[in-house]
This record gives sequence, C-alpha cells and structure tokens, in this order.
Amino acid sequence: MSVRADVRAWLAENWQPDGELSRFREAALDSGWLVPTWSEKWFGKGLSTADAEAVGEEFERVGAPGRADRNDLHARVIYELGSDELRATYLRDLLAGNVTGCLLYSEPGAGSDLASVRTSAVREGDEWRVNGQKVWTSGAKQAGYGLLVARTDSSVPKHQGITYFVIPMKQPGIEVRPITQITGDAHFNEVFLTDAWVDDAHRLGEVNAGWRMLMMALGYERSVMGVRGVGSRASNGKYRASGVTFVGTADDLIGLARRHGKLDDAATVAALADVYAARTAVRLNTARYAEEGRAADPAALSMGKLAMSQVLHSTSRVRRDIVGAAALLDERTEPPGDAEVANFFTLDAYFTSIGGGTDQIQRNIISERILGLPKEEDRSKNVPFSEVRK
Repeated sequence: MSVRADVRAWLAENWQPDGELSRFREAALDSGWLVPTWSEKWFGKGLSTADAEAVGEEFERVGAPGRADRNDLHARVIYELGSDELRATYLRDLLAGNVTGCLLYSEPGAGSDLASVRTSAVREGDEWRVNGQKVWTSGAKQAGYGLLVARTDSSVPKHQGITYFVIPMKQPGIEVRPITQITGDAHFNEVFLTDAWVDDAHRLGEVNAGWRMLMMALGYERSVMGVRGVGSRASNGKYRASGVTFVGTADDLIGLARRHGKLDDAATVAALADVYAARTAVRLNTARYAEEGRAADPAALSMGKLAMSQVLHSTSRVRRDIVGAAALLDERTEPPGDAEVANFFTLDAYFTSIGGGTDQIQRNIISERILGLPKEEDRSKNVPFSEVRK
C-alpha cells in the first residue's frame, strides 16, 4: 500500500469533522502521521519530503490539522535545535496542543535589526538571570514557554554575543501586557522580564552562538507563514465553529462572489483569476523548493513568506471589493458575516507583512542572496556592542 493510500485509510477511520480535536491530535501523534518526517523516537515516521507532502495533502483534503513537523513552529525549533532533554520535556505537550509557546525576539529598539537586542542574560551557577523588555510577542498571555534571544556578552560585536533559550513563562519575574490592535484583538503583547530565570539546560546551542540558531528559527517561521497565510483571528474558535476556513490559500472567494452576484462582473472575475493564480504559484514554488532540497534555504523561505503576504493583501482587496461598502463595518456577529470577515482581514493582512520579519526585510534578503545586489551598510556590525551608540 502506498503512503497516500495508507494515510487516507487512517484518516477515514479516525477523522471526524465534528469530533473532539484534542483526541484526534493525540491519535495522529501516536500514529506518527502528525509529524511524518520526524524520527520514530520523536513521534514521527521518518518519511521523505515527497511522501510527507502526500500526507499533508490528504490531511488538507479532509480538513484535518496536520504536518505539525512543518507547521508547528515551536515544536519544530525544539525538535531541530534542542537537546533530548528539551524534546522529552516539551514536544509531546506542544504537539498535542496541551501547551503553547511564544517568540521573545523583538524589542522597542530591536525590531527589524534583531542583532541589537538589549535584554540581558547573566549566568549564575546553572541558571541565567534575565532582565529586559520584549514587544509584539504573539500569544504571550497564554504561552507556557517562550523562545528567548538575550544578550550574554556585550564586549563583542552584536551578532556574536547573543544566546538562545527556552524560558518558562509562568514565573514571578515575567509580566505580560496585551496590546490592543486596530482589529480590536489583543494578539500581541509587551513582555517585561525582571530577574526572571532560565535553566542552562534550556539553552539552544552554544553560549554566544544564538544568532545562528535564531536565523534557523526565523527560517522555520517564514516557511510556516509562506505555506499557510493564517490571520490572527482565523484560529479563533468562533471562526472554526462557523465551518468556514479563512486562510490565504483555501477560502472560497468564488463562492463569496456568487453569493453577492458578482460572477458576471468582468473586473471581479479578472481579480479572482489573479488571486487564484498567485495562490497556485505559492503552492507550487513551495513544493519545488522542497523537491530541490531547498526547504531550509533562507532566500527561498523569504520568497515564500513575501509571496504569501502579497496573496493575503490581494485576497483581502478582492473580498472587500465583492462585499462593497458593508466591508467598512465590523459587526461581530455569530457566525461572522461576509462584511465582518472582509473588514477584519483587510486590517489583519498586515499581520503577515510584519510578523516573522517585515516585507522590507524579505526584499533585502532576496536582493542580496538571490539577485546578488550590494548589502546595506551597517556601521555597528563590527564594533563591540557595548560601544554601539544607543
């Protein structure tokens, strides 16, 4: 039996759209289908990329959540970069959905230039004392742990004095303050760390070698965002309960146009064709990178992430044009109406344009690494961080 036939038979037996999601995730985890490329020791099946693509397509076909080896950023970072101790501590709970994580990267003075982080970690015995502030941290309020980048040596240039940790979030030294966005949601947060502690065993990589770890983790994040352009409220239970999926590559814009009597409008049809062509291009490019063994190529990941950002903006524009003036309203009805969806995703499209590195950063990476254009000058790059002008 082929891998596709095998997973299709398993889904037919185990997936029920109205069933309990947590129970399904546990079953998928135990079967190895949830993380098909991972080793059997860590819940996977050790499948090739091509076979895993078939697994993902079958999960997507029936509407089941799958490919956590690719789509669950936090679990992927710990699996790829963590020790066996960290994997044993966190992986199962992460994959089963019993605990969530957040990314403690950006700071008020270090957003696009993450090498300028000033949050410090000072070693005291087998632990590190952490002080500083993070911002734009998605999901920090609910997170059980955070992936943290901190300054551990200021006497060397900025890229060389950073260390990467997994820090428990539920401790006295960590305060989370939600930030209300223009959509009315509070998806982002400020995080204040005041004498917070992280065990040295929760370090990812060597001391002061965190920049390389961070670049790999950012690559994973961009690959996730490039594959599935999901808005921040798209994972809200209210939207799942409506039975509709609002994502950058799967929502039914043609059905929306049909409901609003716009399929006879030539301009609308042309705009729909452009969006669906762009979605197909993103999907095929992602498959091509995987086939060529470039699934972790930073430039390829930037291409995918930037393309998905543009797809989301195009999708929101077409949705808004179809709905018309009603898209100005955020009605907050249950289930959500077309106007509310158009309103929210018009504003939320910027979520993907900023998260995981802004569109401008992705263009810089593409221009330097694919087009071979000169790098932007950074006068602070080779001087000790303690001497960099604040």
